[in-house]
Amino acid sequence: MAYVPTLKTQYKEQIVPALMKEFGYTSVMQCPKLEKIVINQGMGQAISDKKLIEVAQEELTLITGQKAVQTKSRKDISNFKLRKGMPIGVRVTLRSDRMYEFLERLIAVALPRIRDFKGINEKFDGQGNYTLGVAEQIIFPEIDIDKITKIFGMEITFVTSAKTDEEAYSLLSKFGLPFKNAKKNQ
Repeated sequence: MAYVPTLKTQYKEQIVPALMKEFGYTSVMQCPKLEKIVINQGMGQAISDKKLIEVAQEELTLITGQKAVQTKSRKDISNFKLRKGMPIGVRVTLRSDRMYEFLERLIAVALPRIRDFKGINEKFDGQGNYTLGVAEQIIFPEIDIDKITKIFGMEITFVTSAKTDEEAYSLLSKFGLPFKNAKKNQ
């Protein structure tokens, strides 16, 4: 028997029926699903220090379990001493099993480790996608605090197949994302 992430099983057995009931879908295929999670780190300081990109790339690879790729600048900006093609960030796109595993670690381990954590904001982009900003990479247990040279923030984007923000909110809150003002009917 092949390994199936817990959240993937939970999605099929509990979340889909709940969403069908909540929104009155007639088919399972109408239910919104989590398509991918994109983790992005912009590294403005990397212009002056090239090692920062490599360190961030290693850390993001550790956190996600998938190799991070460098993002390069698209154009020259002389005020920032930036040339086209210079590495200015790292990112990872997670899909299927790795995506569910990362989401589970994020909800169960990483988010509770944030200082003074009261929940995450519920600002969606209008197309059913959600971006969560994380100020420090040290909330992830994979990162060894003793080896940290610099604190980096990151953006975690949840791309869903939901048509509206309301559907996406319902889907992500059923997965267990701790939104600040969780609706009463959940």
